[in-house]
Amino acid sequence: MSISTPSEPKPEPASPPEAWGPLLRFARLAGRPLERFLRIEAASGILLLVSAAVALVWANSPWRESYVALWHTPLAIRIGAFSFERTLEWFVNDGLMVIFFFVVGLEIRREVHHGELSGWRRAALPAAAAVGGMIAPAALYLAVAGAPATRSGWGVPMATDIAFAVGILTLLGKRVPPALRVLLLALAVIDDLGAIVVIALFYSSGIAPVGLLVAVGGLAGVFAMQRLGVRTKLAYVVPAVVAWAGIYAAGIHPTIAGVIVGLVTPVRAWLGPEGFVAGTRKELEHLDRVDPSALSSHELAATLRVVDVARREAMSPAESLIETLHPWVAFGIMPVFALANAGVSVSGGSLDPASWTVMGAVALGLVVGKPLGILLVSAVTLRLRIATLPVGMSSRHLIVLGVVAGVGFTMALFIAQLAFADANLLAAAKLGVLAASGAAAVLGLGLGRLLLAPAVAAGAARTADEAESSTEL
Repeated sequence: MSISTPSEPKPEPASPPEAWGPLLRFARLAGRPLERFLRIEAASGILLLVSAAVALVWANSPWRESYVALWHTPLAIRIGAFSFERTLEWFVNDGLMVIFFFVVGLEIRREVHHGELSGWRRAALPAAAAVGGMIAPAALYLAVAGAPATRSGWGVPMATDIAFAVGILTLLGKRVPPALRVLLLALAVIDDLGAIVVIALFYSSGIAPVGLLVAVGGLAGVFAMQRLGVRTKLAYVVPAVVAWAGIYAAGIHPTIAGVIVGLVTPVRAWLGPEGFVAGTRKELEHLDRVDPSALSSHELAATLRVVDVARREAMSPAESLIETLHPWVAFGIMPVFALANAGVSVSGGSLDPASWTVMGAVALGLVVGKPLGILLVSAVTLRLRIATLPVGMSSRHLIVLGVVAGVGFTMALFIAQLAFADANLLAAAKLGVLAASGAAAVLGLGLGRLLLAPAVAAGAARTADEAESSTEL
């Protein structure tokens, strides 16, 4: 049997066959600025800032009542006699934010398995810095606002917002060595883990055993499907929703379900890059020997199934889900959360003395407590030689890191929602978070430009920096 020689490949069409050319060209032209914006590393932080600004302006404008009415719009899920009704704000804070916490859980799992937290020596410095950056703000808050009516907000200034913090470092450009960015990311991961523990232990209501049983059943379903070798990610949505419902019914904040499911997601790839290359190469070599015009749809579908499995299993489920969900979280869920929660009235007349105390304590915890705790505990850890500074970093970099870590936007606003039932105290806590985050961002940028040398000039100063890093801390 002779093998037919493949004909010359036809040029790929410029657009799908159903598309209308003029409208498609207009859409592509309009989308280019958005594509360029989304490629900017600080884009998520910029979008968060814009969302918060819109919420603040809206909540203090003549249309402020429409802002309140929007987020208190009732939404309901009805199936037969079953009805579940909550406000739009609840669906954002307790529904969409579960996906945010799920991604946080995935990132923690990845970092512990093969990232910056995979070995105790690598994790020692960011872990110590994170612990200091959580204890000091909470202690400073309690020292300032320790009265019974206001002390519940001690967890608000503990958290760092990774999107804003990375955005600030990005704005510093070549002044920031890669090691500083990695250290910030590792610190933020541990910081998020600490915030999750605080939410679970201190900001959840009394635990109902029946709800816990339902949650355990959902998680058992996840493990059972993993043991059966189920690899389709959408199949895990059902047991994950059962776990979420159980944790919510138990009185624990439902976002914890997202973290738990993220932490039990596999982090090892089945085929890996080598398996992907081998599998796809075999199929492509087969196609090279076949005349494309003689290829049946059945054969093409079989080939595509093999390629699709190789593509799906080239990465671990955790890595794949992070890649898929991160843009939705960064550019969708977090800005919507900011829009729903940053809209507070800034009129001083509505704040009583307790509210002013809360606002000041939150701001002091983030702007002063965060850098103080990070620097003090890091200094002790380095002095005791439990950890070492990464290559290319000095004490000046740690100072900038500590100040930038005082930007506590998303997680801080989230904890404020849980900490305060009183509307005035909640508004004060939110204002404290917004003011402190803005101050920490400006101070971080200023200190970064003052203390850190650009990369082009860093070569001459590298020896001095390394000497300083071994003597100052």
